[in-house]
Amino acid sequence: MKEGIHPKYYPEARVVCACGNTWTTGSTKEELRVEICSDCHPFFSGELQRIVDIEGQVDRFYKKLQARQEYVDESKARKSARTSPSRPISELEIGKRPTDALAQAGITLVGQFLDKLAEGEHAVLEISGFGRKSLIDLKKKLRSLDYQVPETDVA
Repeated sequence: MKEGIHPKYYPEARVVCACGNTWTTGSTKEELRVEICSDCHPFFSGELQRIVDIEGQVDRFYKKLQARQEYVDESKARKSARTSPSRPISELEIGKRPTDALAQAGITLVGQFLDKLAEGEHAVLEISGFGRKSLIDLKKKLRSLDYQVPETDVA
């Protein structure tokens, strides 16, 4: 063995656990401090239900899990609000003239327009000031927002 390169060996090194358990072993350090030992570890102590949480890893995991669930819930809420039949037609930005024509006919919500469209395109085209171009634009806009536009006969 080379001289001077090896650390000093302590055959009676003392090990102290956070739970208070103490024992001796051989080590290159005179005293060792550990967070968990065979007396307090859930696997060895029979308390398998207890979770060993070092540095808050379990708490961080649950926080991430909760944040993910909140994100999913918020996404669902946004999507349902986006396709709500009580959404005003004025929010769709289809233009002033078609919006005013529908408002004069008493159609101010998307749900009312979809009900009228279910009767057929001819029922919608009978509205004064609302033409085929406006109908096509509004149907495209509703489909892009994931609304279920009823299939109608082309008049």
